[in-house]
Amino acid sequence: MVKGSINIGDEVAITATVRRRVTKDWVSVWIPSYNQPHSTVDRTSTVKQGQPIKLIGDVTRVGDGKVTVNLGVPLTVNADTVRLVTAYVPPKRKTPLVDKAT
Repeated sequence: MVKGSINIGDEVAITATVRRRVTKDWVSVWIPSYNQPHSTVDRTSTVKQGQPIKLIGDVTRVGDGKVTVNLGVPLTVNADTVRLVTAYVPPKRKTPLVDKAT
């Protein structure tokens, strides 16, 4: 991954591996470089143990080769674990911030 290619506000994807299905809607996943257990809601598909699943979230912090991604809860992973989905583009102003002089 090129340094500086991911910024705050970007939408990124993390490829996780399904560990097991906890309930009908919840699955336990293993995220590379994240040393904590994590589970997520998966209502749309019927993934099985060992299958990859894509988790998408927004970047809230970047630094020291690590990226914090908000997936409902903030997760800090290595920068080479995430993949850029869409870059953040700030909104454009239609009117100037300051009124015109009269």
